[in-house]
Amino acid sequence: MRSRFGSPVLDAAIRLLVPFMWLFAAYVLIHGHDSPGGGFQGGVILAASIILLRLVRGRERVSALTSHDALMLACIGPLLYGGIGFASLLFGGNFLDYGALPLPMEPAEVRVIGTLGIEAGVMVGVTGVLVLIFDILAWVDDDTV
Repeated sequence: MRSRFGSPVLDAAIRLLVPFMWLFAAYVLIHGHDSPGGGFQGGVILAASIILLRLVRGRERVSALTSHDALMLACIGPLLYGGIGFASLLFGGNFLDYGALPLPMEPAEVRVIGTLGIEAGVMVGVTGVLVLIFDILAWVDDDTV
């Protein structure tokens, strides 16, 4: 995808739409404790906003998130997920037993914070993987096809 797909009208539209997509992704992540949703759905919405930016603006005006940064996100997400799980093991609980985390709160609040950390790790990982998949599929050189 060497050229951009957009126009000035599409560029103006995504400038208005993308911040609301980011806000909705954060809402889905945080509200996922009490209703359907959470890290995976929020990550897909966040990745869709980044992919939309890349489709409209093209390769020459890509956002600050490069393919290398997306790879880093794809690695940091599972590390955050596993790190919280192993932290509970270190403090005498089972894997992903958030109540064992030594935070100065009530056990129910510690579980909420632990769940939010896990879901944030899933969101970061899903966003990174989906952006990487898009980069690999969209920016293949025309010579190789």
